[in-house]
Amino acid sequence: MKAAVIGLGRFGRSLALNLAERGVEVIAIDKSKERIDAVKDKVALSVVMNSEDENSIRSQGVDKVDVAIVSVGENDFRSVVLTTVLLKKMGVKKVISRAFEYVDREILRNIGADKVVFPEVEMGQKLARSLASPSIIDCINLDDHEDFSIVQVEAPKRFWGKKIGDLQIAAKYGVNIVVVKHHIHQTGKNGSLTIKEETNYVPRAEDMINEGDILWVVGRTDDVQNFGKT
Repeated sequence: MKAAVIGLGRFGRSLALNLAERGVEVIAIDKSKERIDAVKDKVALSVVMNSEDENSIRSQGVDKVDVAIVSVGENDFRSVVLTTVLLKKMGVKKVISRAFEYVDREILRNIGADKVVFPEVEMGQKLARSLASPSIIDCINLDDHEDFSIVQVEAPKRFWGKKIGDLQIAAKYGVNIVVVKHHIHQTGKNGSLTIKEETNYVPRAEDMINEGDILWVVGRTDDVQNFGKT
């Protein structure tokens, strides 16, 4: 996979480095030489460049990447817009643009961004969810309007030792369990205790929920949030 990260502020730099660590071929672009120098030894290519210049962008092969992430800073939303338009014009397969205000998100969607991210708001939402529903480990929005989500949640105590079908989760909560992770305690020959993780990717009605299990639950966002509070 090949990705371009345009704009190396805190968000863009973290994204570029994390992608590179996961084996993605990253082209890092920023107007600041200092920011480029900070990542140049850790990404495939780092370039000091104006992302609004089509010839410069093409010269580095950005038009051929699988995904481009526009993470230019908050003080230059004009550049976010122009860069997004340029990337779509050049035929980049997927363009992800960063928004700072709710109105930004609508603008970026309307000019063709394939996905709009809102890091500060999303982190705030995740923190609020974790505080309001401590059993929720993680939450992923499945659509841009955040109508549907999938959450990772600790199995409630009252589910332990019961079959999924007997819990009638869809009827009671309006959600479905799509993955179950079991944590199995095992004792070795020398008496040492180890925990083995097994993942059930196709949970069935007759499968049992046990203490320590982690459930992936999908449904409407309000429903999965309420399920996490149970």
